[in-house]
Amino acid sequence: MSLTQLVIATHNQGKLSELQALLGSYIAQITSAGALGLPEPVEDGGSFIANARIKAHAAAKASNCPALADDSGLCISALGGRPGVDTANWTKRGTTGLQELIDEMADAPDRSAQSVCVLVLAYPDGRDEVFEGRVDGTLVWPGRGENGFGYDPIFMPAGETRTYAQMSKAEKSALSHRRKALDLLMAYLARSAA
Repeated sequence: MSLTQLVIATHNQGKLSELQALLGSYIAQITSAGALGLPEPVEDGGSFIANARIKAHAAAKASNCPALADDSGLCISALGGRPGVDTANWTKRGTTGLQELIDEMADAPDRSAQSVCVLVLAYPDGRDEVFEGRVDGTLVWPGRGENGFGYDPIFMPAGETRTYAQMSKAEKSALSHRRKALDLLMAYLARSAA
């Protein structure tokens, strides 16, 4: 079944533009929850998948149209996978929040982390499809680079010598956790349209 319409469950214009550019060849009509005036649901699911499902199903039900939502963050091995779904709360405090994460790790020798993105495509009838992208990496401190946002200055993907913040937007996008999840989604859309 091919999609002709899609609601992106976001109020973020930048995220909408990025997804429209990537998915426009598969879906003719793409809009956002913000453009439709839909409320933002409370994200209290406790996992990336649960939170993405909350947003996607809320938008699909309210719009009676398939909806796509994402949830993403940083999972630090030495902190038992935290901050995970609470990543935004840490990173919106900028360098102070990142410093707190590093301080909490103390002298733990394990500096490994994963950058995770989960996309959920929900249908008005309650069905959904889940697409998960992960990038393994290492945390560096102090942060390096001026590009990107959030934890980009402290996350160095495996096999790289630069953090996300030291890469151009195109370089980061090509190997990011979001890109991996989107590649899975686009493969699903291509199969569905065939």
